[in-house]
Amino acid sequence: MFARAMPLDLHDPSRRVYDDVLEGLGNTPLIRLNRVTRGIRTPVYAKAEHLTPGGSVKDRIGVPIIAAAEESGRLKPGGTIVEATAGNTGLALAMAAAIKGYKCVFVMPDKMSLEKQRLLKAFGARIVVTPTAVPPDHPDYYLNTARKIAEETPNAIFADQFYNRANTDAHYATTGPEIWRQTEGRIAAFVAGMGTGGTISGAGRYLKERNADVKVVGADPVGSILKRYKETGEIGEGKTYMVEGIGMDKVPATLDIEYVDEIRNVADKESFRMARRLTREEGLFVGGSSGTITHVALEVARELDDPDRCVVTMLCDVGERYLSKFHSDEWMRENRMLEDERVEVAYLLERKARAEAPPLIAIDDKATVREALRLMEKYNVSQIPVISDSDQLGSLSEGALLNRVLAEPEAIDRPLSGYLEPPFPTVDESASMKLVIGHLTSGDSALLVCRGRQFVGILTKFDVLHYVTNGGGL
Repeated sequence: MFARAMPLDLHDPSRRVYDDVLEGLGNTPLIRLNRVTRGIRTPVYAKAEHLTPGGSVKDRIGVPIIAAAEESGRLKPGGTIVEATAGNTGLALAMAAAIKGYKCVFVMPDKMSLEKQRLLKAFGARIVVTPTAVPPDHPDYYLNTARKIAEETPNAIFADQFYNRANTDAHYATTGPEIWRQTEGRIAAFVAGMGTGGTISGAGRYLKERNADVKVVGADPVGSILKRYKETGEIGEGKTYMVEGIGMDKVPATLDIEYVDEIRNVADKESFRMARRLTREEGLFVGGSSGTITHVALEVARELDDPDRCVVTMLCDVGERYLSKFHSDEWMRENRMLEDERVEVAYLLERKARAEAPPLIAIDDKATVREALRLMEKYNVSQIPVISDSDQLGSLSEGALLNRVLAEPEAIDRPLSGYLEPPFPTVDESASMKLVIGHLTSGDSALLVCRGRQFVGILTKFDVLHYVTNGGGL
């Protein structure tokens, strides 16, 4: 209950009480980027759409699409909303449907993250997954599948975000005015992605109506057809890319290309690495398309070089939807997108820890040769360090020990101290894999890994070879 001494000021958004979650949509903050923009004089501001109740820019179009269908009489009480989605529009529709009492069926290409599928299921939606690598005229293409489901389901509508003008109109009515107001008209360039094209078309049109000199720039994945379409008018053949939610293999009706001044392509690797930087350097936990768009926004700001104007980039959705993808170091390495980042020894030890053998197999110098050979046999290793009281006294190799035992059978029950070989070189767990490679290619058979004064693991040539052949970068 609210205290009577604190009356509500309904003109102050921070004091407003909403009747339902849908009233909390829109009016997202504009946040200045500081660390990823080092050396760039033009301020870059990020429209934080990932902070909305549904976690994405698509929250803005869910209610308008449903409202238009209700007003036209196509959507009746208890009806079903069918949509082809990368996930975020589906979530916006599902959130509104939960309030209004509609059922939902969503069709998604199989490249979309499991997190998105599970989110939609959490809202009670039915999910249909289709192949990504099929042409737009194929019956299994996700748009065609969604249309067929809508046609065959009683009392159902196809939301059709790619051809629904309520999509573009929503951004003209909300996103554009918010950006203009928040930048106080100082905006020089607006950078957005293009999936349906609703955001860049609606907001871009509004901004250009206020100032025709505002440059509207599209950020598009390598593999999408839209850059070529803008520059030549030709519709080429799309290629597969990994970033989700933007880019197209056909031209949607909700894209008003005349309001887009330029389109720039960005590779998946650059998109994902920028998204990770936004999280780690700016504290903005965002999806891959935000990385695509921000990569272009920084280029535009650097070229503009005007501290009195600003560039606005879009943060389209929240990073939690991609924890199993590019926000995972493992996934990034498997897809060879971290090969020129520093790979630390600690990461390789972490991978070894998932195997049955412990990361460090060592023995005390008071043990016998028999005990050492049994330890090597147990873990199927051929060399181990000899450690006593946190000091490495030397090392043992299976071949040398066996030769001694064959020559002197009585040696098998003697202490190890008489059979030690030179100690292994040591490296800190923060060392780079390039340093490890240097040691192992210069004659060293293994390395001990330290954390401060404590030995925490051992690396052999086999460990590094196994890492590299399974997609690891150096």
